[in-house]
Formats: sequence, C-alpha cells, structure tokens
Amino acid sequence: MKDSSASGEVLPTLTTERLLIRALDERDLDALLEIWGDPSVMRYMAHPPLADRAATADFLAGIDQGWREKTLFQWGVAWRENGEVIGTVTLAELEWTHRRAEIGFALARRHWRRGVMGEAVRAVLDYAFGPLGLHRIEADTDPRNQASMSLLEGLGFLREGFQRERYFDLGEIQDAMMFGLLAREWRERTEQEG
Repeated sequence: MKDSSASGEVLPTLTTERLLIRALDERDLDALLEIWGDPSVMRYMAHPPLADRAATADFLAGIDQGWREKTLFQWGVAWRENGEVIGTVTLAELEWTHRRAEIGFALARRHWRRGVMGEAVRAVLDYAFGPLGLHRIEADTDPRNQASMSLLEGLGFLREGFQRERYFDLGEIQDAMMFGLLAREWRERTEQEG
C-alpha cells in the first residue's frame, strides 16, 4: 500500500466535477436502502436486495469492518451540490501482496443513464492505480448486464473470460463475464485522453 491515507481512520474522499466519493456512515442508511433494497439495482449483484433499515445497518457495519481490515474500500457516491448519496463504488478482495482488487458499483435507479457511474469509477481507478499503488483491477458481471459491461469496456477493461453458472441468486443460476484492467493500461489511456 503506497498511500498513507489508506491506512488512516477514514476512507479518503475523492472528488470529480459533479461528485463526492466519500466514506459512508449511519446518516446514509436511507439512501443505501434505496439503492441496495431495489430489486432492479440488485438484479445482477449475486446478493439479494436488503429488506429493511436494520439489514442495511448490518451491511454498513460489514463495510466498516472491511475498511478496518483494509480488504474492502467502499465509497458512497454523492452529489457535490447537496451531499445526497446516490450510489456506491467498491474495491473488494484487496490483495496487497499481488496489488490487486475487484471493483463493483451500484447506482440508485432514478440516477441511471446520466454518466454518474462512469465519472465515479474513473475517480476510483485513478486512486487505485495512483496513490493506492494497485497493479490490477478485476470485475465480474452478469453477461446480461449490458450497462455494466459497456461501462467497464468504455474505461478500458478487457474481457478475460466467461464463467458458466458461477452464482445461484434469487432462485436462478447466473453466469459471469470476467474483466481486467492493468495499471499501465490505465496510465496509457489517461495520458492519451489528457
């Protein structure tokens, strides 16, 4: 871990033109329930929707524990103008020896198709490949989730494999499409765009 802020008490806040990507806390429970309790949002997450505020509080406690152990960095994605949390971006399964993590994201349905998640994920990738010093970011998504696959590929992730019947969720078997992005690929891409 290169970045000393990652070893601090609070998850570092990242900013973009429209967004604050910040640590979550109890004040965000209702917003998180809107996101994680929505079956449409959770459709391809291999996790059932959260049932109520108590389940959301338990989930938030798990996020806090992951941060303390430095195995899970999960940010809330909020509008800069009013601080409202509208989504999350996550670096999970952090493996410091191999300098890799898995990325995931969720966005409240009423904010879909506004370019929010691309903006948020880009900021997290800049942090992951920059100050955090990671070498590789992976993602896995249900192949039916065209929006997530388009976002990943639009940011330079490459398809690396297909895993048949990887998950059993909400009474059905789900496949997984595997993606990967390397630090050097991200640097090359951002230099070309910059």
